[in-house]
Amino acid sequence: MESSEQNPSRENYTTVVEFILISFSDVPELQGFLFGVFLTIYATILMGNSLILIITKTDASLQTPMYFFLGNFSFLEICFVSVTAPRLLADLCRQNRNISFVACAIQMYFFLILGATECFSLTVMAYDRYVAICNPLLYHLIMNNRFCIQLAMVCWVSAIPLYTGFTYHVFSLSFCGPNEMNHFFCDIPPVVKLACGDIFMTEMFVYAIAVFVAATPFILILGSYVNIISTILKLPSATGRAKAFSTCSSHLTVVILFFGSGIIVYFKPISSPSTGMEKILSLIYTIVIPMFNPMIYCLKNKDVMVALRRFLLKFKSIAFYSKA
Repeated sequence: MESSEQNPSRENYTTVVEFILISFSDVPELQGFLFGVFLTIYATILMGNSLILIITKTDASLQTPMYFFLGNFSFLEICFVSVTAPRLLADLCRQNRNISFVACAIQMYFFLILGATECFSLTVMAYDRYVAICNPLLYHLIMNNRFCIQLAMVCWVSAIPLYTGFTYHVFSLSFCGPNEMNHFFCDIPPVVKLACGDIFMTEMFVYAIAVFVAATPFILILGSYVNIISTILKLPSATGRAKAFSTCSSHLTVVILFFGSGIIVYFKPISSPSTGMEKILSLIYTIVIPMFNPMIYCLKNKDVMVALRRFLLKFKSIAFYSKA
């Protein structure tokens, strides 16, 4: 049996059993302020997306494929943000920011799966708009209930086998110190950056997965919108063009913000020095964009606004009669 002197790297590896999330501890004077800001954002995300989920499921005027996918996306947003936000809020209130290998692996696993599901869901939503605008006569035949449910299920399960193997690979690497992670959650770049030895193959895996999960859907979405915009410009009615643009612009806004920030993070070389910008970009696509999504979809969609007012009036009347 080898002694620890003969194999120091193995001994060092066994001593690293957890990571330390630096989070925003480098600005201690802002801890209370940041806690208040992120708590407000998280509450807004939960309430806004819950409202959209409720009205798309209960309002008779919103029982169409577009709103089925919007409700599915709102539920997904709640799950996606809940992987990182509660831990971030807890770390802003305590000194001990240690996270075990197992907890870190679980957080990364669900974050990656839900992030990939968002990418696929946004692609499916773009396809729905493409069929509705470019093939309106066949829309209800193509986007029937069964097909919509199948598309949603594919989005949710497609990334599971991919990221099961990838997460296992990442946490099979040797970690021999340091174990401080300049981030607020266990994401791929900050975790892999702490690994010992050659991480070239792991970086190649990251780029290949990023192409499949992010770049390819983004290109497909842009291709769909090229056809959509071309079709909209050919519409004879100015009112029809305005309505079509209004329906699509909200989704396209979310796509550009979400994919833009995510692609920058995952296509940046992992071995490059950390500047702190990764945390800012990660905040954008993990917390800030999900906060704006309900606003973008509601303010730019008259049907959703009407359904929301109807729901709030109904809720107000129920609350009034219950008090009486």
